[in-house]
Amino acid sequence: MGSEHDRPKPRTRIDAVRAKLGSRPKLADVVAEGVYIAAAATRLALKNRILVDILSAGEGFDADRFLPDAEQTLRDLADEAEADAERAERERKLARRRYSDSGGTHDYRSRDVRNLRRRRKQSERIAQELRTRAEDREELRALVEAAREAAWAEVARNIDSTLRIEAARPDLEPGYDRMRQARMQSLRLVDLPRLAAHRRRVREHDAAPAPAPAAPADEPSRQAGIDLSELE
Repeated sequence: MGSEHDRPKPRTRIDAVRAKLGSRPKLADVVAEGVYIAAAATRLALKNRILVDILSAGEGFDADRFLPDAEQTLRDLADEAEADAERAERERKLARRRYSDSGGTHDYRSRDVRNLRRRRKQSERIAQELRTRAEDREELRALVEAAREAAWAEVARNIDSTLRIEAARPDLEPGYDRMRQARMQSLRLVDLPRLAAHRRRVREHDAAPAPAPAAPADEPSRQAGIDLSELE
């Protein structure tokens, strides 16, 4: 049994839990998860392509037209998985000659060699599975159909949202009667009293006597019987 220093240090919370439980995910499970993520990414890319072609270009839907896109997307993801495998292999070769403490998450040491070898195998298997699916016409068609359903669902949501905003009918809203009673009560108890108070202030302002105009500058002299013109 190896010493405590020979065990790989957990790098994430999931790794810490797995290390505590003393179990590791099976290779097949990791590969299945990677393929699932790749398929989801492929469906998303195809959905966007379908929306652009049908909505912007006004094209009709033809599943066969999108099969090359599905194939190319899977091959691109396979290339990325192979690149990850090659990177893991390079890091493994460098790490096996390093025995000091790690300086960071991606600063691998000799105790990480086993994990890096496992990561390389996982990436290689994912790439192999994706290339196999890229050559399966039925698999490609299934991806296209799933992307088409996702595209139609998005279009339906957008149409429904637009209709609710532009062609809304209050009498068709859920709870309209109950909310109408609340709005009418608010009108009677709040809005109408405010309006009455405002009109009352306006009437009082209009009925108030206008202030007397200010006396001209020579008014005091006139009241004293002095004609300023005589002084000139």
